[in-house]
Amino acid sequence: MIIIMLGAPASGKGSVAEILSKEFNIPAISSGDIFRKNISEGTELGKKANEYITKGCLVPDDITVNMIAGRLTEKDVESGLILDGFPRTVKQAEELDKMLAKDNKKIDIVVNLETPEEEILERITTRRICKNSDCKAVFNTLLHPSKVEGICDKCGSELYQRDDDKLESAKNRLAVYHKETAPVADYYKNTGALYSTVLSKTVNRMKDEVAKDVIEYLRNK
Repeated sequence: MIIIMLGAPASGKGSVAEILSKEFNIPAISSGDIFRKNISEGTELGKKANEYITKGCLVPDDITVNMIAGRLTEKDVESGLILDGFPRTVKQAEELDKMLAKDNKKIDIVVNLETPEEEILERITTRRICKNSDCKAVFNTLLHPSKVEGICDKCGSELYQRDDDKLESAKNRLAVYHKETAPVADYYKNTGALYSTVLSKTVNRMKDEVAKDVIEYLRNK
């Protein structure tokens, strides 16, 4: 099974993907984690990607596609996967279709999460990440704070705010999303794979409710 998670930054893609990963026993692969791994390891692709990420801009298609292509060759994705944060442009979606077609595979569902912009900005700017690269636990100072401010509950390491989670960068990321990534939903709508749903605290539909609906939809399908 191949699942794509679409939605603006901090719309809840990762949280829903984690639930679906456990339900269907397939790995959830975050493009952000792939980027950060390459950056921390100082790879050539990582260095190039970091120049764009710190500015809140989309990483160019050629860099992104090459990183993802390498990850898709690993053994743990042979029986399926969930892609979170990729594709982010129509060009990337087309390239992904080509990659999958080579192995006679196709996308089963594209889950498109719709969340109000004010909620997204709040989630981004209040997000904190564990500095321990082996932990990388995610907290939120409003929705999911750590027990001790600035300290990870899981490993005791320091929490920090990523540069691309600061307000100016967050607003830029949203602007880029609306321009470059939102059209990807139309691309998948035309293929018949799109499943759009609202994830918002204002209507009391958060990750558990959304994941439950997606699981039911896939079971029926």
